[in-house]
Amino acid sequence: MVEPPPPPKLVRPPPAPPKGAAGKRQGHSSSGDASDVDSETGAAKTKLKPFFWDKMANPDQKMVWHEISAGSFQFNEEAMESLFGYNDGNKNKSGQRGESSRDSPVQYIQIIDPRKAQNLSILLRALNVTTEEVVEAIKEGNELPVELLQTLLKMAPTTEEELKLRLYSGDVNLLGPAERFLKILVDIPFAFKRIESLLFMISLQEEVSGIKESLSTLEVACKKLRNSRLFLKLLEAVLKTGNRMNVGTFRGDAQAFKLDTLLKLSDVKGTDGKTTLLNFVVLEIIRSEGVRALRLQSKSFSSVRTEEDTNNNSTDSSPQSVERYRSTGLQVVSGLTTELEDVKRAAVIDADGLAATLTNLSGSLTNAREFLKSMEEESDFEKALAGFIERADADIKWLKEEEERIMALVKSSADYFHGKSAKNEGLRLFAIVRDFLIMLEKVCRQIKETTTSATKTRTHSGKKETQVMMMQDSNQPSTDNIQQRLFPAIAERRDDSSDDSDDE
Repeated sequence: MVEPPPPPKLVRPPPAPPKGAAGKRQGHSSSGDASDVDSETGAAKTKLKPFFWDKMANPDQKMVWHEISAGSFQFNEEAMESLFGYNDGNKNKSGQRGESSRDSPVQYIQIIDPRKAQNLSILLRALNVTTEEVVEAIKEGNELPVELLQTLLKMAPTTEEELKLRLYSGDVNLLGPAERFLKILVDIPFAFKRIESLLFMISLQEEVSGIKESLSTLEVACKKLRNSRLFLKLLEAVLKTGNRMNVGTFRGDAQAFKLDTLLKLSDVKGTDGKTTLLNFVVLEIIRSEGVRALRLQSKSFSSVRTEEDTNNNSTDSSPQSVERYRSTGLQVVSGLTTELEDVKRAAVIDADGLAATLTNLSGSLTNAREFLKSMEEESDFEKALAGFIERADADIKWLKEEEERIMALVKSSADYFHGKSAKNEGLRLFAIVRDFLIMLEKVCRQIKETTTSATKTRTHSGKKETQVMMMQDSNQPSTDNIQQRLFPAIAERRDDSSDDSDDE
């Protein structure tokens, strides 16, 4: 814990010390004058740490500072010097100069770029990899961290730096950690060719798995989109609704439309200023799907009935049935987002990126094959590389064929919905459907909230009506009381007969 500065000593000031002894004077108060010389001792004031502020020019008009400058406030200058002065630090530095000079770090001989050397040293410490492990892996083809291999290739010494490292014959301990590491590396034949091949060997499987997953997603997305009954029903609803709105115009009587039209449905608003064409279409689909689902569940219709029967006017139009249709249909339509989840994943796949990755893999395979041919001596690395190249060749060949097949499937899917499509129209198709599904999900959520709110309101109103009816019933006389009032003779006769029966 830092001790607070001592209070000023109330003693008579000593005689003026010689110049240079200002640091030994007793504590006293100061009003903060700007002079460099102590007014009492005549010695130079102790230099303090600077306080950076925006100093104002001498004001021409009267300001608050005119009153403050004549104030009585004084501060403890000795305490201030001990807290913010430079003297103690300077003394400490001068007193330890001999010791610090002995402890100063060794100046290493620099051969490669300083920044490159620093980054490489940091990485070697972070990955906790020894030079011996790296050398063994490069010679025998063992696995190393991908990050290390990538960094070694990025920070490979230039031709000039490599020559200097080879020719250096002095004390290796005088080199920095990065230089010592690279000095050992460049003495290995084709060290960086080996590192390049080793990186390819380690990273290929991950690259292949990523490409396979992307191609599989595209294939599933194509099949699900083409075979989705509900999505096709939505397209049918939009086509028929749009033709009805465009009757009498050149846009009417359309046989098909581009799917990006789906994203414009929310732009068309009804006369109430709230309901959009998308709201209308979704509500109609919900009603239609609700009727269809309930009919299938009830199993009360024969197989002669067709799907089109769900849209006829024979459905029950009572409020309870309409609510059931809407609730059931809403579940069906809301499930379209889950059904086409693979389409949403396919929308973010970069086809050009896939093709570029395959090209890079083919190039790396070619380089590895050429390097293998240049290796004259048999070694563990040569055997490992030869076996890897054989497997990699088969994997990359299969990936190329699969990529061509899947991209042809994507294009045919785009043609199925858009007619003759451009090169990347298929992937754009997935993006359009994804955006439409987001809009659909939002509308379904709004309809669900509105339906739930309306149901609660009706339930609350129904309870109130029931309570009113019960109160009315309790206030009305019973049937027996009415009969007694209307027919007292009959009531007396009933009492007599009951007494007779008790006597018996």
